[in-house]
Amino acid sequence: MVQDQIIARGIIDKRVIDAMLKIPRHIFVQEAFAAQAYNDKALPIGEKQTISQPYIVALMTEKLSLTGRERVLEIGTGSGYQTAILATLADRVYSAERIRPLALNARKCLDSLKLFNVQLRINDSEGSPIGWEEEAPFDAIIVTAGAPEVPAVLTDQLALGGRLVIPVGPDNDQQLITIVKNDDGDLQYESSVNCRFVPLIGKQGWQS
Repeated sequence: MVQDQIIARGIIDKRVIDAMLKIPRHIFVQEAFAAQAYNDKALPIGEKQTISQPYIVALMTEKLSLTGRERVLEIGTGSGYQTAILATLADRVYSAERIRPLALNARKCLDSLKLFNVQLRINDSEGSPIGWEEEAPFDAIIVTAGAPEVPAVLTDQLALGGRLVIPVGPDNDQQLITIVKNDDGDLQYESSVNCRFVPLIGKQGWQS
């Protein structure tokens, strides 16, 4: 998986590559899909959600430019696989999930890998805000669901010098956007690959 789907497609950050080698993807997928866990595709995880293909996980992680000292916010815990990669590469991860069964299962997987530097929050009430204001600012923010536009609440919670990676666009065709907040607070935007994620639900996302 790592050699053919990640390194061969241009991922060069050694820390990201090592994390992808270390974290077993199969424990984060349903048993029926375990044989496909290392294929280059997204897989269903229940609740109409998916685990992203390995290349996209690696690409989004690489664009955060993590060094190991960061406090990272993840919007959309999902299976917990991306969370585990982040926890391997950052000092502290704050991950928010709106679907309770997914969050509980992700917690079990993370604990089985002894990744105790992750704080999970379940935002399952109607109208829950996007983000984690009381723990802001964050050195890096990653959103694993597609948004119609970049939520201002997330750029507000980004530290100076921080990076935000998010898929933005219509629900069936998004672009991966990287945003860097300069030391003066200005935002720089960079687009990369086309992608397709499940929709980001809630304020400044899509309506359920």
